[in-house]
Amino acid sequence: MGTEPDMALRPSKPGLHPRNRHAGGYDFPRLIAACPELAPFVRRAPHGGPSIDFADPAAVKALNRALLLEAYGIRGWDLPTGALCPPIPGRADYLHHLADLLAEGGPIPRGPAVRALDIGTGASLIYPLLGHREYGWSFVGTDLEGAALASAARILAANPGLEAAIALRPQADPRAIFRGVVRPEERFDLALCNPPFHASLREAREAAQVKWRKLGRGASGHARNFGGQGAELWCEGGEAGFVRRMIAESAELRAQVGWFTTLISSSRNLPALHQALRQAGAAEVRTVPMAQGQKQSRFLAWTFLEPAAREAWRKRRSGL
Repeated sequence: MGTEPDMALRPSKPGLHPRNRHAGGYDFPRLIAACPELAPFVRRAPHGGPSIDFADPAAVKALNRALLLEAYGIRGWDLPTGALCPPIPGRADYLHHLADLLAEGGPIPRGPAVRALDIGTGASLIYPLLGHREYGWSFVGTDLEGAALASAARILAANPGLEAAIALRPQADPRAIFRGVVRPEERFDLALCNPPFHASLREAREAAQVKWRKLGRGASGHARNFGGQGAELWCEGGEAGFVRRMIAESAELRAQVGWFTTLISSSRNLPALHQALRQAGAAEVRTVPMAQGQKQSRFLAWTFLEPAAREAWRKRRSGL
Protein backbone atom coordinates (compact mmCIF):
# COMPACT_ATOMS: atom_id res chain seq x y z
CA MET A 1 0.00 0.00 0.00
CA GLY A 2 1.21 3.49 -0.75
CA THR A 3 1.50 6.22 1.85
CA GLU A 4 1.65 9.97 1.69
CA PRO A 5 5.23 11.06 0.99
CA ASP A 6 5.72 12.70 4.37
CA MET A 7 3.81 10.10 6.43
CA ALA A 8 7.01 8.66 7.91
CA LEU A 9 7.85 12.12 9.23
CA ARG A 10 4.41 12.71 10.71
CA PRO A 11 4.19 11.22 14.20
CA SER A 12 0.77 9.70 14.77
CA LYS A 13 -1.32 10.42 17.84
CA PRO A 14 -1.94 7.01 19.44
CA GLY A 15 -5.07 6.57 21.47
CA LEU A 16 -7.29 8.94 19.51
CA HIS A 17 -10.73 7.73 18.50
CA PRO A 18 -10.76 5.71 15.22
CA ARG A 19 -12.96 8.34 13.54
CA ASN A 20 -10.71 11.22 14.62
CA ARG A 21 -9.31 12.67 11.41
CA HIS A 22 -6.20 13.89 13.27
CA ALA A 23 -5.03 10.45 14.43
CA GLY A 24 -2.41 10.35 11.66
CA GLY A 25 -0.75 13.56 12.81
CA TYR A 26 -0.72 16.95 11.13
CA ASP A 27 -0.17 17.18 7.38
CA PHE A 28 1.67 20.51 7.41
CA PRO A 29 2.04 20.87 3.61
CA ARG A 30 -1.73 20.58 3.21
CA LEU A 31 -2.37 22.88 6.16
CA ILE A 32 -0.04 25.54 4.80
CA ALA A 33 -1.60 25.25 1.35
CA ALA A 34 -5.02 25.89 2.91
CA CYS A 35 -3.81 28.56 5.33
CA PRO A 36 -0.50 30.17 4.27
CA GLU A 37 -0.31 32.26 7.46
CA LEU A 38 0.72 29.06 9.28
CA ALA A 39 3.97 28.81 7.31
CA PRO A 40 6.10 31.23 9.40
CA PHE A 41 5.44 29.15 12.52
CA VAL A 42 6.48 25.79 11.07
CA ARG A 43 9.91 24.44 11.95
CA ARG A 44 11.76 21.13 11.88
CA ALA A 45 11.04 18.99 14.94
CA PRO A 46 13.35 16.45 16.62
CA HIS A 47 11.58 13.61 14.77
CA GLY A 48 12.74 15.17 11.52
CA GLY A 49 9.40 16.35 10.21
CA PRO A 50 7.64 19.72 10.39
CA SER A 51 5.98 20.98 13.55
CA ILE A 52 5.38 24.20 15.46
CA ASP A 53 6.53 25.55 18.80
CA PHE A 54 3.59 24.54 21.01
CA ALA A 55 4.86 26.93 23.67
CA ASP A 56 4.07 29.86 21.36
CA PRO A 57 0.40 30.98 21.68
CA ALA A 58 0.48 32.62 18.25
CA ALA A 59 1.70 29.39 16.66
CA VAL A 60 -1.00 27.35 18.40
CA LYS A 61 -3.71 29.74 17.21
CA ALA A 62 -2.38 29.67 13.64
CA LEU A 63 -2.38 25.86 13.68
CA ASN A 64 -5.96 25.78 14.95
CA ARG A 65 -7.08 28.23 12.29
CA ALA A 66 -5.45 26.06 9.61
CA LEU A 67 -6.93 22.82 10.98
CA LEU A 68 -10.43 24.26 11.15
CA LEU A 69 -10.21 25.60 7.61
CA GLU A 70 -8.53 22.61 5.95
CA ALA A 71 -10.30 19.78 7.79
CA TYR A 72 -13.70 21.29 8.60
CA GLY A 73 -14.20 24.20 6.21
CA ILE A 74 -14.51 26.77 9.01
CA ARG A 75 -13.54 30.24 7.82
CA GLY A 76 -12.79 33.42 9.72
CA TRP A 77 -11.97 31.64 12.98
CA ASP A 78 -10.27 33.93 15.47
CA LEU A 79 -10.02 34.54 19.20
CA PRO A 80 -9.72 37.60 21.43
CA THR A 81 -6.30 38.01 23.01
CA GLY A 82 -5.92 35.72 26.01
CA ALA A 83 -8.96 33.52 25.26
CA LEU A 84 -8.65 29.76 25.67
CA CYS A 85 -7.27 28.24 22.45
CA PRO A 86 -8.36 24.58 22.47
CA PRO A 87 -6.30 21.68 21.05
CA ILE A 88 -8.41 20.46 18.15
CA PRO A 89 -7.65 16.68 18.21
CA GLY A 90 -8.63 16.31 21.86
CA ARG A 91 -11.82 18.33 21.44
CA ALA A 92 -12.78 16.25 18.41
CA ASP A 93 -12.14 13.06 20.38
CA TYR A 94 -14.67 14.03 23.05
CA LEU A 95 -17.31 14.50 20.33
CA HIS A 96 -16.57 11.16 18.66
CA HIS A 97 -16.95 9.37 21.99
CA LEU A 98 -20.18 11.26 22.61
CA ALA A 99 -21.48 10.01 19.26
CA ASP A 100 -20.73 6.44 20.41
CA LEU A 101 -22.53 7.14 23.68
CA LEU A 102 -25.65 8.28 21.82
CA ALA A 103 -25.45 5.33 19.43
CA GLU A 104 -25.80 2.81 22.30
CA GLY A 105 -24.26 0.16 20.05
CA GLY A 106 -26.41 1.07 17.04
CA PRO A 107 -25.91 3.49 14.13
CA ILE A 108 -24.19 6.79 14.91
CA PRO A 109 -26.95 9.42 15.15
CA ARG A 110 -26.47 12.20 12.64
CA GLY A 111 -28.37 15.26 11.52
CA PRO A 112 -29.99 18.34 13.09
CA ALA A 113 -32.54 16.30 15.04
CA VAL A 114 -29.72 15.53 17.47
CA ARG A 115 -29.56 18.49 19.86
CA ALA A 116 -26.56 19.18 22.09
CA LEU A 117 -26.11 21.73 24.87
CA ASP A 118 -22.55 23.07 25.22
CA ILE A 119 -21.99 24.51 28.69
CA GLY A 120 -19.34 27.24 28.57
CA THR A 121 -18.94 27.24 24.81
CA GLY A 122 -16.19 29.89 24.98
CA ALA A 123 -14.89 32.34 22.44
CA SER A 124 -13.67 29.49 20.22
CA LEU A 125 -17.12 27.84 19.83
CA ILE A 126 -15.09 24.70 19.24
CA TYR A 127 -17.52 21.94 20.18
CA PRO A 128 -20.49 23.24 18.16
CA LEU A 129 -18.24 23.83 15.15
CA LEU A 130 -16.73 20.35 15.21
CA GLY A 131 -19.93 18.57 16.22
CA HIS A 132 -21.95 20.16 13.44
CA ARG A 133 -19.30 19.58 10.77
CA GLU A 134 -18.70 15.94 11.77
CA TYR A 135 -22.24 14.81 12.53
CA GLY A 136 -24.64 17.58 11.47
CA TRP A 137 -25.90 18.02 15.04
CA SER A 138 -27.56 21.23 16.18
CA PHE A 139 -26.19 23.04 19.23
CA VAL A 140 -27.02 25.58 21.88
CA GLY A 141 -23.86 27.14 23.32
CA THR A 142 -23.98 28.99 26.64
CA ASP A 143 -21.45 31.22 28.37
CA LEU A 144 -21.12 33.66 31.25
CA GLU A 145 -18.85 36.04 29.34
CA GLY A 146 -20.35 38.50 26.88
CA ALA A 147 -16.99 38.83 25.10
CA ALA A 148 -16.87 35.07 24.54
CA LEU A 149 -20.36 35.02 23.04
CA ALA A 150 -19.50 38.02 20.84
CA SER A 151 -16.46 36.15 19.51
CA ALA A 152 -18.57 33.05 18.88
CA ALA A 153 -21.15 35.18 17.05
CA ARG A 154 -18.43 36.58 14.76
CA ILE A 155 -17.35 33.05 13.85
CA LEU A 156 -20.94 32.12 13.02
CA ALA A 157 -21.36 35.25 10.90
CA ALA A 158 -18.24 34.33 8.90
CA ASN A 159 -19.72 30.92 8.00
CA PRO A 160 -23.10 31.18 6.26
CA GLY A 161 -25.47 28.43 7.29
CA LEU A 162 -24.01 27.81 10.74
CA GLU A 163 -26.36 30.25 12.47
CA ALA A 164 -29.27 27.97 11.60
CA ALA A 165 -27.60 25.07 13.43
CA ILE A 166 -25.87 26.81 16.34
CA ALA A 167 -27.63 29.13 18.81
CA LEU A 168 -25.92 31.18 21.54
CA ARG A 169 -27.42 31.96 24.95
CA PRO A 170 -25.96 34.04 27.78
CA GLN A 171 -25.83 32.57 31.28
CA ALA A 172 -26.53 35.50 33.58
CA ASP A 173 -26.00 33.70 36.90
CA PRO A 174 -22.35 32.78 37.66
CA ARG A 175 -23.52 30.11 40.11
CA ALA A 176 -25.95 28.48 37.68
CA ILE A 177 -25.18 25.94 34.97
CA PHE A 178 -28.44 24.80 33.39
CA ARG A 179 -30.85 27.15 35.14
CA GLY A 180 -31.76 30.14 33.04
CA VAL A 181 -30.59 28.66 29.73
CA VAL A 182 -32.65 25.46 29.35
CA ARG A 183 -36.21 26.39 28.54
CA PRO A 184 -39.25 24.58 29.96
CA GLU A 185 -40.04 21.38 28.07
CA GLU A 186 -36.94 21.84 25.86
CA ARG A 187 -35.12 18.57 25.16
CA PHE A 188 -31.47 17.86 24.47
CA ASP A 189 -29.95 14.53 23.52
CA LEU A 190 -26.81 15.40 25.42
CA ALA A 191 -25.05 18.10 27.40
CA LEU A 192 -21.28 18.52 27.24
CA CYS A 193 -18.86 20.62 29.21
CA ASN A 194 -15.18 21.42 29.66
CA PRO A 195 -15.29 22.72 33.25
CA PRO A 196 -12.83 25.15 34.80
CA PHE A 197 -10.02 23.15 36.41
CA HIS A 198 -8.85 25.44 39.19
CA ALA A 199 -10.31 26.78 42.43
CA SER A 200 -8.64 30.21 42.28
CA LEU A 201 -6.67 32.56 40.05
CA ARG A 202 -3.57 31.85 42.12
CA GLU A 203 -3.93 28.10 41.55
CA ALA A 204 -4.35 28.66 37.81
CA ARG A 205 -1.19 30.79 37.70
CA GLU A 206 0.82 28.22 39.63
CA ALA A 207 -0.33 25.48 37.24
CA ALA A 208 0.70 27.65 34.28
CA GLN A 209 4.17 28.14 35.76
CA VAL A 210 4.59 24.38 36.21
CA LYS A 211 3.58 23.83 32.60
CA TRP A 212 6.04 26.45 31.34
CA ARG A 213 8.87 24.82 33.32
CA LYS A 214 8.05 21.46 31.71
CA LEU A 215 8.27 23.19 28.33
CA GLY A 216 11.65 24.63 29.30
CA ARG A 217 10.28 28.19 29.45
CA GLY A 218 10.64 28.93 33.15
CA ALA A 219 10.81 32.72 32.67
CA SER A 220 7.51 33.04 30.83
CA GLY A 221 5.59 34.31 33.85
CA HIS A 222 1.88 33.59 34.08
CA ALA A 223 1.18 33.21 30.36
CA ARG A 224 -0.38 30.03 28.95
CA ASN A 225 0.38 28.62 25.53
CA PHE A 226 -3.30 27.69 25.11
CA GLY A 227 -4.54 30.89 26.71
CA GLY A 228 -7.52 31.04 29.01
CA GLN A 229 -8.81 33.57 31.48
CA GLY A 230 -11.44 34.09 34.16
CA ALA A 231 -14.26 31.54 34.20
CA GLU A 232 -12.50 29.43 31.57
CA LEU A 233 -9.81 28.49 34.11
CA TRP A 234 -11.17 28.73 37.63
CA CYS A 235 -14.30 28.87 39.75
CA GLU A 236 -15.25 28.42 43.39
CA GLY A 237 -14.54 24.83 44.36
CA GLY A 238 -12.57 24.16 41.19
CA GLU A 239 -13.45 21.28 38.89
CA ALA A 240 -14.99 19.14 41.65
CA GLY A 241 -17.15 21.98 42.91
CA PHE A 242 -18.35 22.88 39.41
CA VAL A 243 -19.29 19.31 38.52
CA ARG A 244 -21.07 18.85 41.86
CA ARG A 245 -23.24 21.87 41.00
CA MET A 246 -23.74 20.43 37.53
CA ILE A 247 -24.93 17.13 39.04
CA ALA A 248 -27.32 18.87 41.43
CA GLU A 249 -28.92 20.91 38.64
CA SER A 250 -29.04 17.95 36.26
CA ALA A 251 -31.43 16.17 38.61
CA GLU A 252 -33.92 18.97 37.95
CA LEU A 253 -33.73 18.25 34.19
CA ARG A 254 -33.80 14.47 34.36
CA ALA A 255 -36.48 14.17 31.70
CA GLN A 256 -35.13 16.92 29.42
CA VAL A 257 -31.57 15.75 28.74
CA GLY A 258 -30.67 12.27 27.56
CA TRP A 259 -27.02 12.19 28.69
CA PHE A 260 -25.18 14.71 30.84
CA THR A 261 -21.41 14.67 30.29
CA THR A 262 -18.35 16.60 31.37
CA LEU A 263 -14.62 16.30 30.93
CA ILE A 264 -12.76 15.44 34.15
CA SER A 265 -9.18 16.66 34.37
CA SER A 266 -8.24 14.98 37.66
CA SER A 267 -9.13 11.32 38.17
CA ARG A 268 -8.90 11.96 41.92
CA ASN A 269 -12.26 13.73 41.68
CA LEU A 270 -14.08 10.70 40.31
CA PRO A 271 -14.94 8.75 43.51
CA ALA A 272 -16.66 11.72 45.14
CA LEU A 273 -18.48 12.60 41.92
CA HIS A 274 -19.71 9.03 41.50
CA GLN A 275 -21.01 9.19 45.05
CA ALA A 276 -22.80 12.47 44.29
CA LEU A 277 -24.41 10.87 41.24
CA ARG A 278 -25.64 7.91 43.27
CA GLN A 279 -27.17 10.31 45.78
CA ALA A 280 -28.81 12.28 42.95
CA GLY A 281 -30.47 9.10 41.66
CA ALA A 282 -28.69 8.69 38.32
CA ALA A 283 -29.89 5.58 36.50
CA GLU A 284 -26.52 4.95 34.87
CA VAL A 285 -23.04 6.43 35.24
CA ARG A 286 -20.06 5.90 32.96
CA THR A 287 -16.47 7.08 33.02
CA VAL A 288 -15.17 7.00 29.45
CA PRO A 289 -11.35 7.01 29.07
CA MET A 290 -9.66 8.96 26.29
CA ALA A 291 -6.00 9.35 25.33
CA GLN A 292 -3.82 11.50 23.12
CA GLY A 293 -0.32 10.11 23.03
CA GLN A 294 0.90 9.95 26.63
CA LYS A 295 -1.82 12.28 27.90
CA GLN A 296 -4.67 10.43 29.61
CA SER A 297 -8.07 12.04 29.99
CA ARG A 298 -11.64 11.02 30.50
CA PHE A 299 -15.20 12.22 30.64
CA LEU A 300 -17.99 11.47 33.07
CA ALA A 301 -21.45 10.66 31.67
CA TRP A 302 -24.72 10.07 33.47
CA THR A 303 -28.38 9.72 32.70
CA PHE A 304 -31.56 9.59 34.75
CA LEU A 305 -33.33 7.60 32.02
CA GLU A 306 -33.63 3.83 32.24
CA PRO A 307 -32.70 1.82 29.10
CA ALA A 308 -36.31 1.53 27.92
CA ALA A 309 -36.79 5.30 28.18
CA ARG A 310 -33.53 5.91 26.27
CA GLU A 311 -34.66 3.56 23.53
CA ALA A 312 -38.00 5.39 23.25
CA TRP A 313 -36.08 8.70 23.07
CA ARG A 314 -33.85 7.29 20.29
CA LYS A 315 -36.89 6.15 18.29
CA ARG A 316 -38.57 9.54 18.59
CA ARG A 317 -35.37 11.22 17.41
CA SER A 318 -35.10 8.84 14.47
CA GLY A 319 -38.77 9.21 13.57
CA LEU A 320 -39.38 5.48 14.03
